Amino acid sequence: MKGVLSSLGIGAATVDTVLPTTLTAGESVDARVDITGGNDTQEIDGIYFALATRYKTDESTRTAKIETVRVGDSFTIEPDEERTRTVSIDVPAHTPVTMGTTSVWLDTGLDIDWAVDPDDRDALEIEPDPLRRALFDAVDSLGFVLRTAQCEATESLFSDHRFVQEFEFVPRSGPFAGDLDELEIVPLPADDGFELLLEVDRRGGLLAERFDADERNERLSLRAGTEDDLEERLRVAIERNC
Repeated sequence: MKGVLSSLGIGAATVDTVLPTTLTAGESVDARVDITGGNDTQEIDGIYFALATRYKTDESTRTAKIETVRVGDSFTIEPDEERTRTVSIDVPAHTPVTMGTTSVWLDTGLDIDWAVDPDDRDALEIEPDPLRRALFDAVDSLGFVLRTAQCEATESLFSDHRFVQEFEFVPRSGPFAGDLDELEIVPLPADDGFELLLEVDRRGGLLAERFDADERNERLSLRAGTEDDLEERLRVAIERNC
C-alpha cells in the first residue's frame, strides 16, 4: 500500500532547493538540493530544474521555460533518508528582469517512473546583466522613469523567442518631458548582446493617437564596449522621432 500511495504522491520523497533568491542574468549560481525519502523506497532517475516565467498573449497568460537542466545519475532513496547534492545552475543572459509585472521562478523536480514527480518552486528576483543595467542608467539619465515591464508573446519573424520583455518609460524630467507620451524599449537577445527596439510615442492629437500616427520606431545595437555612448545614441534616436 505504501508503494501505491507513493506513486500518487502521498508519502513520497520530497525535494527542496536552497539558493540565493536574488540572481543576476548571465551568472551561474551554486544551489543545494535537499532530498528526503518518503514512506517507501523509491528509485530516483535524476533531478531536473526549469527556470520559467509567464508571458501574455492576446487570449491568455502562458508559462515559458527559459532554461531546463537535468543532473545526476539514478539512485535509490530509502524511507526517511536524507541526501544533499550541490549543483551549479546557469541563469541565461536573456532571462527577463523581475521588474513591473514580470515574475521568474525555479522549479525543481525528481524524476520517478510511474509516479507523481515531487517538485519544489522558488520565486527569484532577477537583476539586470551589465548591458541592460547600462540601458536603464542611460534612460534614467534622460529623465525617464519606468511605468511598467511585462513579457509578451511575439511572432517568429520578430524574434527567435516565443516572447520578449517590453519596458515602458515615461519622461518626468530632462529634454523630452512634455514632448513624449512614452518610450517603449524591447531588448531582443542577440549572440553577444541585445538589439534594442524603440517605439517613440509622441504627444499628438486624438486623430493621431487613434491611427498610431504618433508612434515612430528605431533600432539600436547594444554590445559589450558600446555602453559608453548609449545615452547619446538614445537621445539622438528619440530626437529624430520627436
